[in-house]
Amino acid sequence: MAEKVVRCGVKKEKGYLYYLDKNGDLARSRMARGGDKGGGAEVVHKAGVKREKGYLYFVDKYGDISRAKMARGRKS
Repeated sequence: MAEKVVRCGVKKEKGYLYYLDKNGDLARSRMARGGDKGGGAEVVHKAGVKREKGYLYFVDKYGDISRAKMARGRKS
């Protein structure tokens, strides 16, 4: 199960990739589509999240920053 770290409430726009940058802020970049170039990262929300080892940080469907425990060492 995931837990919310920071409530941002960012409305996601189509054609953008939302992620947590190296400073712990919520950022977005334009996705490349066909002949259009992508890139151009911009900070959407200053969160300043300090990452902990063993967790995966992501932007959930509500536009908030959440984290989930990473599965390690599973047997197939």
